Amino acid sequence: MNNIHYGQLGKRPVSDKRRSGGGHHVQGLARPGRGTGVLMPVISAKRMQDRRDSILSAAKQAFAEKGFEGTSIADIARAAGVSDGLAYRYFQNKRDLLNEVLRAFYERTMVDLEIIATRDAPFETRLHDLIHRHLVAFVADADLCRLFISEVRTASDYQGSPVHELNRRYTSILIRIIEAGVATGEVRADIDIRLVRDVIFGAVEHRSWAAVNGRPHDVDATARNLVELLRYGLIARRDAGAAS
Repeated sequence: MNNIHYGQLGKRPVSDKRRSGGGHHVQGLARPGRGTGVLMPVISAKRMQDRRDSILSAAKQAFAEKGFEGTSIADIARAAGVSDGLAYRYFQNKRDLLNEVLRAFYERTMVDLEIIATRDAPFETRLHDLIHRHLVAFVADADLCRLFISEVRTASDYQGSPVHELNRRYTSILIRIIEAGVATGEVRADIDIRLVRDVIFGAVEHRSWAAVNGRPHDVDATARNLVELLRYGLIARRDAGAAS
């Protein structure tokens, strides 16, 4: 058992563990500040998380309003009510902040897409619901999606980046739904699955530009019409045997 020994008033506590090269903390206190001998209070995990969330929220707003290139760490720190130095304690740089903002967007939406993908429902229902949820996410975060399309995806370092990996995981959920449809015979076995993925996400992105640019957009109609458009090109025809 380590005993803590206090020396003269104002000196830092010394423990057997410290003398042997280890470290020892008094619960609720951090190590003394350099050269001060004064025990500093430990910042709670909740307070640290609150600060981090505040910085992320400010970053998301700033990126949406000014774009990535037009935003500085100083802008974000000021909006979050913290110093530049504190912002850098939580995030390495502006790119790290952007990656975290986009990661939160992707992972929040992927939770819902995974539920849709694993639901016990016909292929058409799951396809419609995934398209609809993707559209809702696109419209709800229109400024962030515009930033992703215009600045992030076109960057020279996008391929292989953390955001590119997130996007790959995101779109792979649709691929799994189509593969499951092939396995159950609801989808043609000779279909080019990745082409279908590109058609769906490309169409959604194109149609969603109305929302991104602040114009009204009917999410329900777009999801319904896209599924209808794919119906006879993608879904296996039940009368194929009879026709031959």
